[in-house]
Amino acid sequence: MRRCGDFDASCARGVREVTVLPDLDFIDAAAMIDVFEQAAELMLACRLRRGSTVHLPPFGRLLATGDVHDYPGHLDAIVRLAELDESANNHVMLHELIHGESLVDGMDLSYRNLAMVAEFVRRYPTQVHPMLANHELAQCHRMSVSKGGGDQVAMFDDGLDYVFNDRAEEVATAIREFILAMPLVVRSDNGLWCAHSIPGRMDFDDGAFDRPLQQEDYQSPAGTAWCVVWGRLHDHAHVCALLERFHAKLMVVGHCHAEMGIESPAPGLLVINSDHARGAVVYIGLEHTLPTVDDLVLSAIPLVLHRALH
Repeated sequence: MRRCGDFDASCARGVREVTVLPDLDFIDAAAMIDVFEQAAELMLACRLRRGSTVHLPPFGRLLATGDVHDYPGHLDAIVRLAELDESANNHVMLHELIHGESLVDGMDLSYRNLAMVAEFVRRYPTQVHPMLANHELAQCHRMSVSKGGGDQVAMFDDGLDYVFNDRAEEVATAIREFILAMPLVVRSDNGLWCAHSIPGRMDFDDGAFDRPLQQEDYQSPAGTAWCVVWGRLHDHAHVCALLERFHAKLMVVGHCHAEMGIESPAPGLLVINSDHARGAVVYIGLEHTLPTVDDLVLSAIPLVLHRALH
């Protein structure tokens, strides 16, 4: 049976030639500040938002993604597949948008990827749902983090300094506001629970999901936001305990490598990667009984098939 990611060069026939990404002025500090600040306000005011959780309606569909990490072409492919203009009931969740491997003279310019997502929030405030992830939290709190290529927080700051000069800190502040406005969880009534990861411990305050996050929620080791974005424990018994605690049937996360773009390390848990050559996404219906994780793995869509040619 062919699995997600088992494709070859002949699949390029499905590639699109025109990008769907917004045309933003990425070197205009005022424009960048506006897009981040306005998107932050819209996320906090979203009618689907309660506390730090987005509660999706019991109809329509969600395009579930994994870590993006500014992987070239994949945000464009995700937006193309989300079909946000086709129906107001089409939703997309996004996370881990910054800190990619494509540097410019050693600088990380992935603020541009974040800005495009902020612009999509402005255009589709009840359909586009960026979730808090550990790299965004690290950038927000200036906490060193690396994927093996140096301090990505410092490289991101270097990029802002280079582009915006004496207004770099203003742009950084607007980015922090945008990050801190992100929900922790996106969920639906049919038992779907999405976050960047799952807590690796049980001594966290799950009441934080129903209220605005506070400073202590972001703190190590037991702050709820910290636990949700940094946890990697996928032990079967632990996953079962969390499913019961969250009243969920399926948890969809990123934060861990899935070689084929999608995998299920434990019953009721789906891990998606959207940040490498075999990166994938998957549609999940919101009004019906959830499919099995095996069915979701088999129905995942390789992003390479929907990238724009450059």
